[in-house]
Formats: sequence, C-alpha cells, structure tokens
Amino acid sequence: MRAVLPMLSAHKTGASHAKETLMQHAMTRRTFVASSIATLAGAAATTSANARAVPNSSGTEPPKTKAPANACDAHFHIIDPRFPSPETTKPEGSSLDDYLMHQHRIGTTRAVPVQPKYHRTDHTCMLDALKRLGVNGRGIGVCHPDVADSELKRLDAGGIRGLRFSVWNPKDTVTTIDMIEPLAKRIADLGWHVQLHMSGDQITGTAAMLNRLPCPIVFDHMGRLPPKQGPDHPAFAVIAGLVGKGRAWVKLAGAYLNSEQGPPYADATRIAQAFVAQAPERLVWGSDWPHVTEKHKPDDAELLDLLGVWAGSDKTRNLILVDNPAKLYAF
Repeated sequence: MRAVLPMLSAHKTGASHAKETLMQHAMTRRTFVASSIATLAGAAATTSANARAVPNSSGTEPPKTKAPANACDAHFHIIDPRFPSPETTKPEGSSLDDYLMHQHRIGTTRAVPVQPKYHRTDHTCMLDALKRLGVNGRGIGVCHPDVADSELKRLDAGGIRGLRFSVWNPKDTVTTIDMIEPLAKRIADLGWHVQLHMSGDQITGTAAMLNRLPCPIVFDHMGRLPPKQGPDHPAFAVIAGLVGKGRAWVKLAGAYLNSEQGPPYADATRIAQAFVAQAPERLVWGSDWPHVTEKHKPDDAELLDLLGVWAGSDKTRNLILVDNPAKLYAF
C-alpha cells in the first residue's frame, strides 16, 4: 500500500499540473486574441484617419454638404519633380496621386488641372495626368507665341482646352500680357479659351484688348479685385460686361487670395456673391489645391462648403459644380 499511495499521489499531482497548464494556455490565448483584436482595431482606425489626411491640406473630415454627381474641380495644379522643370526645388505632396486623395476627400469627380509655373511650358506632367484622368479630365496649358501649330494640336489631342496667362505678379510670370492676343488668335479655331490671372487694375487697363479677343475668356480667382473694394472696383464692371455678352466666365476660387480678413473670408464672400447674383450660369469652382501661395494650408472641405454660402441654393451650387463646367470644358 505504501508503494501504491505515492504512485496515486504522483498521478493526482500530474493531473492537477496538466489542468493548470491547460488553463494557463487558455488564458494566454484569450489574452492574445483580445490583444490582437485591439491592435487590429487601432490599426484600422489609424488607417482610416490616414486615408482622409491629404497633403497640402488641413483638416481630415469630408465636406458637410456632399458634392453632387459629376462635380468638377476646375482649378488645381499638379506639380511633380519626376517631370521636366528648370527648378531645383523638389516640391512634395503635389503629384496626381496626392490630388486623387484630395479628390476622394471632397467628393468631386471631374478635374481640370492648370499648368503650374514649376513646369513652365513643358506639358509632360500635364499630359500624363490627363491620360490617367481619362474622360473626367481636361487641362489648361501655358505656351509662348512661338509654339508650333503641331504642338497645339498635340496638346488638344491630349485634353488641353485653354491657355493660362498668370501675369498678376510680373516678378515670377512665365507669360506676359502682350502674349495674350497673339495666342488667342491661334487657339480660337481649336475652340479653346484664354484663362487670365490678372489684378483688377490690369483688367481695367487692358479692357479694350479683352473686348476684341476672338475666343472666350475665363477670369481666374474672381478677377483678383482688391478685397476692400470688391465689386465696387471698375474691373468688376469690365468682367460683368464680357460675361453679359456671353464671352467670359469666372472661376470662384482662391478665397484666401481675395481676402484681407482670412477665414471665413467675409470679404471674398462679398465678391463671390456679387458674381453669383450677376450670372450664375457663367461660373465654375476650383479648389486651387495644393495652395502654393499659402504657408498655412486651408481646409479643403471648408472651401467646398463655402461655395454653398456663395451660391445661396443647392440649385445654383449644382449649376456651378456640374452644368457650367460640363459646358465650358465639354465633358
């Protein structure tokens, strides 16, 4: 018996140890599973947040008012150092892939990139972007008067529908005012327009020339009227006269470029609402991403929501986002 009891005792001790070991394994497994679930949930939350974060834009939330189907962002820039440029700087977060993140966040579909000064008159980057955008993309290029007819036809085939003249700041302009009329005559037969980034004073100073251009005109950034004067500046009447004749359009873009007050841009709102009251059927909207002029990037969702304030109604907002750009850019 004395020999058996130790054996029974040893068996009981072994069974208890096995049971304890199984319990420890079960607890460890439950802890691991719980920890894994928590880790995955945290990773998913982080991924979701990162998916909403867009380079060169503050904020992460979508606009409060959803963009309508086929909404168009008619003014932004693709800047990609992989493509030719005389610049030595390497801008970040401004490629087409970055823009597509921006587009996903604000909910637009159609897109009109505008040739940036970074790429001068080389449209390699632009044409690559338009090819990737497909039927939802149109472009605005930058050329000099010595551009060959064959090059204009190549750009037209690639989706370019106008030429921009950003002459507001003579210190860094790629084109000049005296280039506008000669090129307007060359692109008229292509059905293109000239897009002008001029100051209010430049607009009034060139009113005679603008009225004789043989192609449509698109005024950038609401005509860059002095914010304190706004629609009281003489340039508003020049623009309104051309718009009234069916010869011009206005881009509601760059609220920060038309404001001395900053967000929520009450002074820019006064200018935008004056254009809406004058001819809502001749307006398009642009984000101006990646906001190259701004050290502190604006919230792009707020900029799209601001259009609702400017438009005053969903009907007018949809006109500006969908119907007007479809007509102007032939979507």
